[in-house]
Amino acid sequence: MALALEGGLKALITGISGFVGSHLAEYLLSAADWQVAGTVFGPYGAIADLSGRLELYPAELSRLDVMTFILEQARPDALFHLAAQPLVSASWYDPWGTLETNIRVQLNVLEGVARVCPHCRVLVVGSSEEYGLISPEDLPIDEDTPLRPLSSYALSKVAQDLMGLQYYLTHKLHTVRVRPFNHIGPRQRVGFVASDFASQIAAAEVGLQPPTIQVGNLAARRDFSDVRDVVRAYVMLITHGEPGEVYNVGSGTSHAIQEVLDTLLGMSRVPIEVQGVPERMRPSEVPEVICDATRIRERIGWQPTIPFEQSLRDILEYWRQEQAGAPK
Repeated sequence: MALALEGGLKALITGISGFVGSHLAEYLLSAADWQVAGTVFGPYGAIADLSGRLELYPAELSRLDVMTFILEQARPDALFHLAAQPLVSASWYDPWGTLETNIRVQLNVLEGVARVCPHCRVLVVGSSEEYGLISPEDLPIDEDTPLRPLSSYALSKVAQDLMGLQYYLTHKLHTVRVRPFNHIGPRQRVGFVASDFASQIAAAEVGLQPPTIQVGNLAARRDFSDVRDVVRAYVMLITHGEPGEVYNVGSGTSHAIQEVLDTLLGMSRVPIEVQGVPERMRPSEVPEVICDATRIRERIGWQPTIPFEQSLRDILEYWRQEQAGAPK
């Protein structure tokens, strides 16, 4: 059942100042029917210019009483849970920290909603990393593909995903689960491949680093979507998604990391030397990932609209602006 728009809707975004959260806030604010609140941990960052239009709660969500207080104050109709430790690479060095953060906060969100506002809809954001060990026979990956996580980050997302299902089954919460594949775009932090490359190119263009770029495995192929398409999918899912269901979000096309690099190098204003760095290799690497997004396309009507090359161009322009303001 679609979420009625009469009288406007109130959204609460955990992690609103992050990469995805800030784009989601912008998208919701562009629609007259939404009021937007969010939790912030640390600097306001990307939402600083929007703060006057947002209801913000500076908070760390590892305590249930903090989460319930925010819910009592905000009284949302829809909750987009984005606050998390988002880096696969960080989970190799701090596996328990990743598990503890992502599982505890998800539990507090669901338990808080069950206690305070049980009619609130909740989007539980998992990851394509949940599928983990993928063979060519598994491609493209649909929602029935077995979950074989390869990192603590992936395992934490499996736990978040299944908690969303559990609270639907046991508490009758309107949870919708989503497994987004790689999403890229302006404002993504270093630690993700497109931003890693673009930030180094932008720094080299203005002389902040030598004209070299350090890379890991360039042969792996991933399914990339633009974050602005992804947040549109999230809103469509929380308003029209079936409670308890899980949906993949992805483009249905794979691109080699080499293609990401070559496309960005083709946009560079200076010649760049490429250097392979063993430290940038993951302990485990799946050769290719392709999303089967048939379910969301057929049931919800979502499909991506922003071309791969445009996403990369926008990422590079973002990092050029960042580097232009960096101290020389």
